[in-house]
Amino acid sequence: MSYPGPDLDPPLPRRFRRGPLTVTLAALVPGALLGWLVYEAVGGGPDGSDRTASASSSPSAPAADDGKRSSAPDAGPGSLRGKVVVIDPGHNPGNFRHTAEINRQVDIGTNRKECDTTGTATNAGYPEARFTLDVAHRLRALLEARGATVKLTHDGNSPAWGPCVDERARIGNVAHADAAVSIHADGSAAGNRGFHVIMPGAVHSGAADTRKIVGPSHDLGVRVAGDFGRATGEPPSNYLGDGTGFVTRTDLGGLNLSTVPKVFIECGNMRDSKDAALLISGAWRQKAARGISEGIVSFLRRS
Repeated sequence: MSYPGPDLDPPLPRRFRRGPLTVTLAALVPGALLGWLVYEAVGGGPDGSDRTASASSSPSAPAADDGKRSSAPDAGPGSLRGKVVVIDPGHNPGNFRHTAEINRQVDIGTNRKECDTTGTATNAGYPEARFTLDVAHRLRALLEARGATVKLTHDGNSPAWGPCVDERARIGNVAHADAAVSIHADGSAAGNRGFHVIMPGAVHSGAADTRKIVGPSHDLGVRVAGDFGRATGEPPSNYLGDGTGFVTRTDLGGLNLSTVPKVFIECGNMRDSKDAALLISGAWRQKAARGISEGIVSFLRRS
């Protein structure tokens, strides 16, 4: 989240010309299609960035996952019917084209800050905005399968940039969300790795009043952190939060202006090679989405 980075797409698979073997190969299409479906089931990324990446590149990562949701006893379809979850994919892939708009200052209660930023990227150019949107799509599918109503603050091309941090908070407020989670990846120094969950501190200034949501947001954050760590094998941050994986902040508009329980999760450090190898993996992103989903589910069923 900390540093701007290029919006470079990972290389796409090569396309081959049709040759005289087209008729013969047509007979293999059903088998190939079956193989593709199996691949997608284990969390292959839609952007082509993770075709060879593996979560096992990190010594702390668990064995390869089969992409299936955990079989919690009360995790059946419809179990979250009536619940509203707002997912906020950090930044926007189009932000770098709209620097004037995202640099505009907005009121976050305690002071004024820029509307948004471009986000960070891995050293190889995989952008945070692409990562957050991919995890958000996976998370939405998991929560909707359990009956929740899920709203995204943006969906990549709509809007073309932003929205601004104050509007991201407003979307959750207007939706009367039972829980809101903003998804990010950090851009710290190499060697700094691990995830951390950012919770709102008590703020009562200007348009901001978080006093009613501090407690439930803390509960949401603890549950998301626990399930995220178990699902992904990612350790808590070794550079923020004193090893707890928890950080409290009062300078983020997305938290300050929220009137519903909300947390941010920084899923890893894109500038660290070990974390980056996980973040570019579709299979690992599926684990990340599952961990966040299970934390949200646990929070929504707390009473």
